[in-house]
Amino acid sequence: MIVSSAFAGKTYAVLGLARSGLATVETLVASGARVVAWDSREEARSQVAGKAELGDPMEIDLAGFDGIVVSPGVPLNRHPIAMRAKLAGVPIIGDIELFALARPTLPPHKVVGITGTNGKSTTTALIHHIIEQAGYPTVMGGNIGLPILSQPPLEPNLKGAGVYVLELSSYQIDLTHSLDCDVAVLLNITPDHLDRYDGFEGYVASKMRLFLMQSFSNIAVIG
Repeated sequence: MIVSSAFAGKTYAVLGLARSGLATVETLVASGARVVAWDSREEARSQVAGKAELGDPMEIDLAGFDGIVVSPGVPLNRHPIAMRAKLAGVPIIGDIELFALARPTLPPHKVVGITGTNGKSTTTALIHHIIEQAGYPTVMGGNIGLPILSQPPLEPNLKGAGVYVLELSSYQIDLTHSLDCDVAVLLNITPDHLDRYDGFEGYVASKMRLFLMQSFSNIAVIG
């Protein structure tokens, strides 16, 4: 599990307690943050009982919160949490953004981000396999495998720094504001998830945000 001093003393709401939401609660609590968590399912809420406070971010006072961490499955173009967060001046983020915020406190490492409409999982697994076979410490996460926050931080070995390989859906990119990858890959873009975006152009703009966050020149466009 990733634990970071970047979250110590801060307050977050977590909306949605599936795998990434539960991992988010664990990381934030272990890092010394105050966490208010919610899920419409009682069985999901029971999994964080005793770890986090329970409270629906649509009902509680959001003043002083540092962020609302939502599941990528929450449709921000339709869910009222988007407007409520805007009125409260609280950013809506995802677990990938928390990983990005924690990066300065982690051991030296690199990040490869892969997005696109088709082939993300295959490409992510292949890149992870190549790096692993080359002898570097590596894990893959994001939209594939285990949530990135639930995995142990990578320690450098004799080969060099560890490499986090992240498959990133458009939904995850929407919830990320500061993920500065060392390498970013765009495989392709074809119409998809248009119920979440203002047409195909909105979907393309979501994918391209991955590159707008970067401070490097290692960009690959394939397809």
